[in-house]
Amino acid sequence: MDTPICNFVKEYAEKSPKRFHMPGHKGKDVLGFEKYDVTEIKGADSLYEADGIIAQSENNVSSLFGCKTLYSTEGSSLCIRAMFYLATLYANEQKKELCVFAGRNAHKTFVSASSLLGFEVEWLKGKNESSYLSFSIDTDELETALSNSNKTNVVYVTSPDYLGNVSDIKTISQICKKHNAMLFVDCAHGAYLKFLKDDLHPITLGADVCCDSAHKTLPVITGGAYLHIADNAPEIFKSFAKQALSLFGSTSPSYLILQSLDYANKLIREGYCQKLEDVCKKVEETKKSLSSCGYFIYGNEPLKLTILAKKHGYTGVELAETLRKDNIECEFADPDYIVFMFSANTDGFELLRLQNSLSAIPKKQEITTLPPRLSIPKKEMDIRKATLSISEKLPIENCLGRTASITSVGCPPAVPIVVPGEVIDENAVECFKYYGIETCIVVK
Repeated sequence: MDTPICNFVKEYAEKSPKRFHMPGHKGKDVLGFEKYDVTEIKGADSLYEADGIIAQSENNVSSLFGCKTLYSTEGSSLCIRAMFYLATLYANEQKKELCVFAGRNAHKTFVSASSLLGFEVEWLKGKNESSYLSFSIDTDELETALSNSNKTNVVYVTSPDYLGNVSDIKTISQICKKHNAMLFVDCAHGAYLKFLKDDLHPITLGADVCCDSAHKTLPVITGGAYLHIADNAPEIFKSFAKQALSLFGSTSPSYLILQSLDYANKLIREGYCQKLEDVCKKVEETKKSLSSCGYFIYGNEPLKLTILAKKHGYTGVELAETLRKDNIECEFADPDYIVFMFSANTDGFELLRLQNSLSAIPKKQEITTLPPRLSIPKKEMDIRKATLSISEKLPIENCLGRTASITSVGCPPAVPIVVPGEVIDENAVECFKYYGIETCIVVK
């Protein structure tokens, strides 16, 4: 597979041209990559009006995923906003209101998309989960919700989630199709699912639109992502996809990220699938070995290892600190869980090192303290109105009874406990304190 963006930039850099264009470093080394950092000069194409080398590269990645695939240099966050702009256009075309049925473990970017576009969100209760970071759709609840709505309906699922759970996208898709609803999937953590021996990518399993953060699991630098549109999605999605991305995206996309996305196509085509299969087998072996040492493994995602830390007598934060002393850094840790992410670039030695370090941590008496169960708070106003209201930041203990405004939760995990417009009740305050969140922004 060719790499048109990489080829162009390399040829340009090798000419050592006198650069009287952006960026300001003028191709002169500071960190070492500057000569490959260009802008939309002649021949470089333009991301949101692509008809040259970027269009060729996007055709390459589309052939890998089997659908219309477009690049983002601003992660899945840009793609999520674009997805719901397209849904809003489609609802307007249908002369109906847009209603989105979503799980509560949605990334805060989804909430900001609602703030920007003003669409209605109906939060699904789902099945009981041990963490607010996971959400399992209750199919009976979904059937009822879609049956009772006469709007343009979208079901929004986060899969895989931060703790490594992969939803049953195929079944959810079938329910959506039965009720003429669309299925959108935040697959930020699952770009690699397409290249497993058994293809588990959401588009393959029936989603209409999906985003992947390529940089999270593929050999792509931070910020590289994909917007995927299924062949049977409404035609307006394909026609206005670039417009949707450009509406929220920077007019100065990173050509370093574009080169990384471009070259990843070649790597995927040339031996990536076998490397991925080999690593998945080794990860499964690692999970079994740790289970035999007394660790409790959570989730079903092939390239994540999530441990219920309290079962081993520690908090997730404590395990993370212990491993850090051994020069091992996890993806995420909270009072209950510790999460490790792998990729096809993870080698056997690294997995063995992790396994040995975890095995050396002695098991202690189980910590039986349970996390507070987060219930959906009362809605005082819609998300957009709350976000645009004059607000103030207060200590959590002073927020009881106040209406949440801007979502300010950090990343990871970037999943809000309370969304804008909801009243902060005693249960929410307890959850904030449990997860170490000391302040909240509320409507003034």
